[in-house]
Amino acid sequence: MTSAAARRVLVVAGLGQGSGTGASAARLFSQAGYSVALVARGAETVNKLAQELNSNGGEASSFPVDAYSAKDINSVWNLIRAKYPAPNYTIGAAIFNVGQGMWKPFLDITPEDVRLSLEVNVEAAFAFSREAILTFKENEISEPAGKRGTLIFTGATASLRGNTTTSVFAAGKFGLRALSQSLAKEFGKDNIHVAHAIIDGGILSERLASMKPEVVNNANVRLDPDSIAKSYLYLTNQDRSSWTWELDLRPAHERW
Repeated sequence: MTSAAARRVLVVAGLGQGSGTGASAARLFSQAGYSVALVARGAETVNKLAQELNSNGGEASSFPVDAYSAKDINSVWNLIRAKYPAPNYTIGAAIFNVGQGMWKPFLDITPEDVRLSLEVNVEAAFAFSREAILTFKENEISEPAGKRGTLIFTGATASLRGNTTTSVFAAGKFGLRALSQSLAKEFGKDNIHVAHAIIDGGILSERLASMKPEVVNNANVRLDPDSIAKSYLYLTNQDRSSWTWELDLRPAHERW
């Protein structure tokens, strides 16, 4: 079994501007005793969040990437494993919160739009998943949950259905969902828990607040990223007898 002295590590990729789901998950897992490896494009957000977590008594490190390319993701995982080596650390949780949103009428979509959406939403997910699962397979089974690791994907309404301007975005999110389900079925036997969260609605962030200030104080119509983070921690703590593959989250007044 995993040594009780080993500190648990969360790898979270995709932080937005530091006010959405990825950042909230980093804060909550840090409060729960995890060391946190922060991965995002550009250094400003990751460095700022790492400083915040460390000043609040946590242990966080920033790993900025130039792009969510397979090459950059492979490289950053090598850096993370070097930073958090066994037996002092166990990298046992990973969240792929990366997404490339794009909303256009179909006839306005360019080949570059398709390439970018699939690179970020699908190709990057494959690379991240491969590195996470290879890392988890090196872990001993941690009790009492009975798992080697937990891999969580952030999905969207577009994971389940397309709409008039979501053809390229939905194609990417459909692919992400299919990947997560395939991994859950393949690696459950290795005691690796894979979960997919459908986020059906707008998430309260600095960006959403600037666009729709009326939703800030109305929890009925938008999702709170801190609440999403609590669901992610819940998934991570599930024991092997009752694992969730897909969790569907939406605000009370969301039309679905």
